[in-house]
Amino acid sequence: MNGFKFSLEPGIKKYENMEYNTHEPIISVIIPFYNSGEYIEQTIISVLNQTFPYYEILIIDDGSKDEKSLKKLEKIEKLDKRIKVFHKKNEGLAATRDFGARQASESSKYLMFLDDDDLIEPTFFECAYWTLETNKEAAWAYSDSVGFGTMEYTWNKFFNSEKLKKVNELISEAFVRKTAFNEVNGYELREKAVNEDWNFWLKLLAKGKYPVHMSFYGQWYRRKEVGELKKASENKKRSLEIINETASKIETKVDAIQYPRYKYNYDDILDNGANVIIPKMIKKDDEKINILFIIPWMITGGADLFNLNLVKGLDKNKFKVTVITTEPNENVLRQYFEQDSQNNKIANVYDLTSFLDQKYWLAFINYIIQKENINVVLNSNSKFGYYILPYLKANYPNIPIIDYVHMEEWYNRNGGYSRYSSMYESVIDKTLICNENSRKILIEHFGRNEKEVETVYIGVNEEKFNPEKCKDKETLVKKYIGENNSKKIISYICRISEQKRPMLLLQIVKELKKQRQDFKVLVVGDGNLFAKMKLKSQELGLSEDIVFLGSISDTTEIYKISDVTINCSLKEGLALTSYESLSMGVPVISSDVGGQKELINDQVGEIVEVLQNEEDIYSEEYSEEEIQNYVKGINKILDNLDFYKANCRNRILNDFTIKNMLDKMTTILKEAVKSPSVSKIENGKKLDTNKNLTKELITINLENDEIEYEWECTEYERKVYGQAYSIKEMNYKKELLKEKLWKIPMWRAFIKIVHKLRR
Repeated sequence: MNGFKFSLEPGIKKYENMEYNTHEPIISVIIPFYNSGEYIEQTIISVLNQTFPYYEILIIDDGSKDEKSLKKLEKIEKLDKRIKVFHKKNEGLAATRDFGARQASESSKYLMFLDDDDLIEPTFFECAYWTLETNKEAAWAYSDSVGFGTMEYTWNKFFNSEKLKKVNELISEAFVRKTAFNEVNGYELREKAVNEDWNFWLKLLAKGKYPVHMSFYGQWYRRKEVGELKKASENKKRSLEIINETASKIETKVDAIQYPRYKYNYDDILDNGANVIIPKMIKKDDEKINILFIIPWMITGGADLFNLNLVKGLDKNKFKVTVITTEPNENVLRQYFEQDSQNNKIANVYDLTSFLDQKYWLAFINYIIQKENINVVLNSNSKFGYYILPYLKANYPNIPIIDYVHMEEWYNRNGGYSRYSSMYESVIDKTLICNENSRKILIEHFGRNEKEVETVYIGVNEEKFNPEKCKDKETLVKKYIGENNSKKIISYICRISEQKRPMLLLQIVKELKKQRQDFKVLVVGDGNLFAKMKLKSQELGLSEDIVFLGSISDTTEIYKISDVTINCSLKEGLALTSYESLSMGVPVISSDVGGQKELINDQVGEIVEVLQNEEDIYSEEYSEEEIQNYVKGINKILDNLDFYKANCRNRILNDFTIKNMLDKMTTILKEAVKSPSVSKIENGKKLDTNKNLTKELITINLENDEIEYEWECTEYERKVYGQAYSIKEMNYKKELLKEKLWKIPMWRAFIKIVHKLRR
């Protein structure tokens, strides 16, 4: 995955003791151990940091001879009362795992096999438990994995039983249903052959057992210079013989359950766990404010970085945050939501699309609210989050609900998220908005109570985006442009999508080139139009004028070498790149959208009127007047750079720092919990008389969103697994969009055709 941070390993630090009651273990964690004192403690801590505490840890020493390693085991056994150490003669991994399974408590439903040097993410048990409890016929669950140590990589492949007969694409860590394990007699290898885990998967498949593949990076596989395959090379031939023998017993292809699932399951929204066994929760008496934060995904857009900065910035002594996401995506920022660069815990994160059918989402949210003793719900741009608000208010009337609206979208049901927010006004205690212009629209156009709508500007991290902390400009120019550049640098930093109008930028550059040649444009970012934009630039003869850099993790270096940044978006709340640019001392020319003019005055940049209708977002026909206005503004800035640059950073320091944003959000959250709206509580009590209606509203909304969700799943698969759309699919979709044929039956027919094409 692009931008994955391998330094953020699980288990480096022990988090606070997870509270648990005396409930008997549901999971038995079986860890074979052999002379591995160097790594075992981190492995154990990654287990002790699990958010689902109903487990036991069984460490099986397979005849270790190293005294230091044995002493380390003695120390580890004292860390937690759930840890038990067993010693036995050396017999190899398969026999050791089988021995561990025999020691498991009778109450355990699941066996988690974990090597003594590998790691798991904090929410792995909880997600695996729920996915197997809601997929009763599945035998085991596993997630995407991370290779670390001597090799670094991310591993995310769809399950393929036919391929598994020939190539092992699964790591040894697995969350296995105990009944399935017993049915195939466990690993059952008395020979010290390698690939015992591979053979085990094949044994399960031969019995018609299938797994669940969860689509998040939950398992870390340590790569070492000398692994089992190298140490046991003499056993490879015999191991392959065993593998082939077991594979021959698989008579038919076995399909796994793989998330995110295209199947919608909106017909039966369940709120009671669907017979999921949920241990009695502990009521926590801490004084922290416990926030349930519902967001669509964790990507690198402006709204998403606001979400990240908020979660990271809230005082961890005063707030505890649980993050739930509701749209399938690669979620490149997930690690940053979970822990900081010093491996301190930030939040528990659950991507619902990665391990649950939608029919169980509400049940899981109920579970989280009770388990974490949630004090306030905060929804930011999640449509599913909005759909469940009446239900939440009916069931938890005293829990205040806050939403944050980043922009209005007039092409989306005449208002987009501003409209969604207003539809649910009766159950929302406070609506936050990112600029005064949008606040005015909410009050005047949607009739909102002005006392319940408050502006909270997106703050920028002025310490990170500080030009004094960057390398010298000359070094960075060579890094990104590869030459001694004397030209002015115009940077276009964004997600390359329809909203950002990248094709308009090309037209602006084409016209600017007619008037001056002392500039170069840097395009920074990725998106669905990136390849098309690059090709179009060549057609327009702009190859020498534009450098396409793609996605860059540290944009401070780009700002450092920039003379001006450009934003020509068709719609925005407030563009975060504009904040960052000004903080780095770089003037901005921007379209007049959202609250951009509240940030950009005539001292720090130029504002350009939008002369394109928002409904024409897919059009690439642009007003000549708008193009010329951009050219005029760029010329004005480039010819007066010293004047503009002198004012930029102070514009941020005076009014738009991340500290200002966090201080205001802290006050709002505390006040909401201390004094929830009496009228909203009463509205919740009224809804409580017909909870079935609130569930039915969720169902109806999900049905209306069915096609969009199907396509998002497909897009996720394309991004993550590299499976491109066929030309036929794309052309058919474009035709339907052009004709605006939005009838559900036709779209359902289309999706069926798409799935046939993809198979």
